[in-house]
Amino acid sequence: MQGNVRPETMERITTKALADAFIEEQVKEIREQVGDKKVLLALSGGVDSSVVAALLIKAIGKQLVCVHVNHGLMRKGESEQVIEVFGKALDANLVYVDATDRFLDLLKDVAEPEKKRKIIGGEFIKVFDEESAKLEGISFLAQGTIYPDILESDGVKAHHNVGGLPEDMEMELVEPVKLLYKDEVRVVGEALGLPHAMVYRQPFPGPGLGVRCLGAITRDRLHALREADAILREEFDNCGLAEKVWQYFIAVPDFKSVGVRDSKRYEGWPAIIRAVNTTDAMTATIEEIPYAVLHKITDRITREVEGINRVLLDLTPKPIGTIEWE
Repeated sequence: MQGNVRPETMERITTKALADAFIEEQVKEIREQVGDKKVLLALSGGVDSSVVAALLIKAIGKQLVCVHVNHGLMRKGESEQVIEVFGKALDANLVYVDATDRFLDLLKDVAEPEKKRKIIGGEFIKVFDEESAKLEGISFLAQGTIYPDILESDGVKAHHNVGGLPEDMEMELVEPVKLLYKDEVRVVGEALGLPHAMVYRQPFPGPGLGVRCLGAITRDRLHALREADAILREEFDNCGLAEKVWQYFIAVPDFKSVGVRDSKRYEGWPAIIRAVNTTDAMTATIEEIPYAVLHKITDRITREVEGINRVLLDLTPKPIGTIEWE
């Protein structure tokens, strides 16, 4: 299955048997392509890079070097899950970089969304570049490119996952899932034994919580956002909405309102719930959340999360509102 065009004859991978056959075929192709050389992969913890990592570990084991950069803008428990699954359970050759302070120091007082995105993306490349420079004998760069990425870019998706690595790195690409759609990647991931929560992780933007901590990011508001978002995800899991809703998250804006806590005046930020369904991310509809669930989420967030005193629900479809706030 070489080239960037999915053959008309290729069956959609919908079952474990088909996934197993695909895995067997890819393991053979990866071994033929890579030989005894080393492969580098930026492992975000997202669905595509995680499945590619598991596939490569099965094929070439320690010849794969995974680099996970924690930019301090991950959701609660995500970097820990990467370390647990890949560093421990799969015994991967994992380089973990905690660059939280580096990113947050650069983002201090930066409120403009596009500038925030550029700082996060640019610094990620620098960190990844620095780590790869410490490694010797890397001949290949693995990426979690999937078929929609190729369709979107007319067959040219330069460094899709890594966000624009320098062209002079002179590495050959390894892209084992480039002819698969997202739903097929998930089936392959489960067949490889990855945790269900990782394989069915919802889409998460490259800048992470950086585009949901609205305006200039502060550590206290980022912490409140991370905790509130974890409660939302836990309650969606509990009531069965997690598998029904394409994307759901909390955004926390940079303003406060007055409230009451323990019979005292209490100023805090609002937590805004966004829950949407879409097939192509070009348009999106609002998921109707039962009021009992909303009440429980509101009660938990306002009781458990320091700094948040209101919970709001965003009812705006796309268009007119984009999925993310920034």
